[in-house]
Amino acid sequence: MGAATPSDIKLLASNIINQAKKMGATAAEVTISQDSGFSVNVRKNNVETIEHNKGKKLSATVYFGYRSGSASTSDFKPNSINLTLEKACHIARFTEEDPYVGLAEKELMATNFPDLDLYHPWPIKIEEAITLAKNCEKAGPSYDKRITNSEGAAVNTYASLNAYANSHDFCGAVASTRHGISCSLIAEHNQEMQRDYYYTTARDANDLEHYEVVATKAAKRTVERLGAKKITTQKCPVIFIAEVASSLINNFIRAISGPNLYQKATFLPDHLHHQVFAKHITIEEDPSIPKALGSSPFDAEGVKLYKTEVIANGILERYVLDSYSARKLKMKTTGNAGGIHNLIIKPGSFDLTGLLKKMGTGLLVTEFMGGGANTVTGDYSRGVFGYWIENGNIHHPVTGVTVAGNLKDIFLNIQEVGNDVDYRSTILTGSILLGEMMVAGT
Repeated sequence: MGAATPSDIKLLASNIINQAKKMGATAAEVTISQDSGFSVNVRKNNVETIEHNKGKKLSATVYFGYRSGSASTSDFKPNSINLTLEKACHIARFTEEDPYVGLAEKELMATNFPDLDLYHPWPIKIEEAITLAKNCEKAGPSYDKRITNSEGAAVNTYASLNAYANSHDFCGAVASTRHGISCSLIAEHNQEMQRDYYYTTARDANDLEHYEVVATKAAKRTVERLGAKKITTQKCPVIFIAEVASSLINNFIRAISGPNLYQKATFLPDHLHHQVFAKHITIEEDPSIPKALGSSPFDAEGVKLYKTEVIANGILERYVLDSYSARKLKMKTTGNAGGIHNLIIKPGSFDLTGLLKKMGTGLLVTEFMGGGANTVTGDYSRGVFGYWIENGNIHHPVTGVTVAGNLKDIFLNIQEVGNDVDYRSTILTGSILLGEMMVAGT
């Protein structure tokens, strides 16, 4: 990690908390982060960019009763930190009181920090990364002669150290890494051009897919898009592949998140303990999966994290709250300050091929092209690219169509969740089969 170790960062954070108390703060919290890494991009066997990333940041929040103030700095020298705290205190003295501000409750703080196996530095040099990216790009055209061009290949590696401390005597630090390889290709046939890509990402470079696999998948996806055409407007079954299904589930998370709930900007108000998904759907959050991208022993407020069910047999069991939104709603934090931690949609017994057979005839969605969801009304409309399916098999690529519906109906209309789980996200889901959606075409 460079200059500072987790112990160094934790000591610095604790000292800042003590300093804030001496300045009169009734409570305080500090977040410290430092990261380093690089990425290389090549195109047509030439290096296009080499980006080095190295940064650090310290953010402090102080509380004077129900008044709060925050300030941040990238300079860790004592004078700069002292000035940052003075700024935070000055801001706090002039802000309006807010009865909902403050640290998460002391009894909720994490007290043990299991090793979740998140830190795996990749000792790859720039020259090696360039060679790897070039080899990845070269492997694409060998798949099919219709691959005529490239948008490039990239290799990246990053390491970070994040610490959080507060005046409840909590102090924790998490070191983590994330690496990736990606490739984007262009295919051409009969004066038509299509592009597609594929990527692999993991905490441990040993868990990355081989560069030839990345290139082959990118090439396969690209040539399969050739010959795309529109379909007629109709209602039909729709499958979202796992890669885009996570976006669908993310709309649900936004709808049950604290700020949208207390601002009444959600299509799921007062739905706790009500059915919001099909009865066979179970969704849980598990922050303790080794090496997973969403794993952590505590949230951004130091709250201890547990494996919990968000949806049980279609029933909404809990919201997604930090301590501020929880107080607004007269509830308790769910440990989601900073976001979700490995949301798992329980898979069924079918892989994607099995889902296609079950659907029979309908639309397979593989990419979103625009549009979005209205969190207030639940109205959902997305331009998509995909494939028309007949008798469980791909018939032809489809472009220039829009899928639409209301998220309330969509969630209740989920027929199957595939076991082809995409682990490259904090939302771990397989492909999702919907009984029916409006598909607007010609």
